[in-house]
Amino acid sequence: MSAGRTLSVLVAGGSSPSGIAVARALRNAGHTVFTVGSDRARIEAAAAEAGDGVVPLVCDLADPAAVQDLHSTLTERAGRVDGVIHLVGGWRGAKGITDQSDEDWDFLERNAVTTLRNVSRTFFDDLAASDAGRLAIVSSTAVASPTAGGASYAAAKAAAEAWTLAVADGFRRGQSARKEDPEEQRSAAVIFVVKALVDAGMRAKSPERTFPGFTDIEDLAAAAVGLFTAPAAELNGRRLPLSR
Repeated sequence: MSAGRTLSVLVAGGSSPSGIAVARALRNAGHTVFTVGSDRARIEAAAAEAGDGVVPLVCDLADPAAVQDLHSTLTERAGRVDGVIHLVGGWRGAKGITDQSDEDWDFLERNAVTTLRNVSRTFFDDLAASDAGRLAIVSSTAVASPTAGGASYAAAKAAAEAWTLAVADGFRRGQSARKEDPEEQRSAAVIFVVKALVDAGMRAKSPERTFPGFTDIEDLAAAAVGLFTAPAAELNGRRLPLSR
């Protein structure tokens, strides 16, 4: 784990309220933070809101070539990336199984799975080489109890979880499970599990709601920061519930 060293962390999906909160918390913890989104105006505004020093970058994370270019840019600016917090997502639902649309599935698969595959493959070697390499995604309680109306959403989240667990296995095999010259586990891939996220804007818009079981984005941000001080062996491959 990090021993006071300044780490370089990439926040994917940084234009969202959760992306802003996570970037701000990581910056306040003393890390170098890069936040990435597909819309220049939105990601620049989000980075400014997250605080001085947060660096906005533009990339279509569903495009493998664009992610390779992103990696080259970060290598030039930061050397190695120590952490990737993947917050790209979105919700699509329907009434039941038969009206799960192809358009919704394409949207969910692209955001929840394809972007994760591209980013984790491209940055895997960086995270594996770091003494505090961390990959984290946000998944949903819907994976364990999917509904007919949320079938596509739950399936996409389940696929993202499976991919993340496979990354965790890659870290384990490359480090603590090595038969020859085993190393201490130093890299970890984890899954934050929430029912849904809530932020100050949502509360202000619906002051009558209590949002039961929702996770505040500030709690998610604190959990993301904590990843870099907790032992990798205790984190790797874990599903970490953040729901209340």
